[in-house]
Amino acid sequence: KKGSKNDYIINFKSLEIGKYIFEYDLGEKFFEFVDAQDFKRGEVKVRLELIKESTMLVLNFKLKGSVELECDRCLDEYDQKLEGDFRLIVKFGEEEKELSDEIIVMPHESYRLDVSHYLYEYVTLLLPLKHVHPDDEDGNSTCNSDMLERLDSFKVKNDTRWDALKNIKLD
Repeated sequence: KKGSKNDYIINFKSLEIGKYIFEYDLGEKFFEFVDAQDFKRGEVKVRLELIKESTMLVLNFKLKGSVELECDRCLDEYDQKLEGDFRLIVKFGEEEKELSDEIIVMPHESYRLDVSHYLYEYVTLLLPLKHVHPDDEDGNSTCNSDMLERLDSFKVKNDTRWDALKNIKLD
């Protein structure tokens, strides 16, 4: 049952004005459910504080955990630690629209919010652009050393035929 759509739907209409806490453990089932592309495994804990006001909802997401990524350098899997905070403000209006990364408008008759899309989006936003094994305490790469040696053997050596072009000056 874990990882079904209902696990991530908040029926806010039935909530009184006030503060509510929701907790989510995002793992393999969740990433499968949202059809994650960059990774399939991970453990990310989410604490969602929902503040219901008379005219809007304020959602504060706090994420912490890690996901398993493929290293861009050596192609081995590694755990990428993640931690971050995000805010989503839900206002009510005539039609559904996104005003900014942080503010959305939902129709007045809305009574529930599916947060699964936001949970996945926020995890993805915490990923670094380059997926590379983190360095150890001494600043050395923790990549697969055998693969790094193989890659070094493919590096192009200096081709002296092009050295003369380096001296050409363009005005």
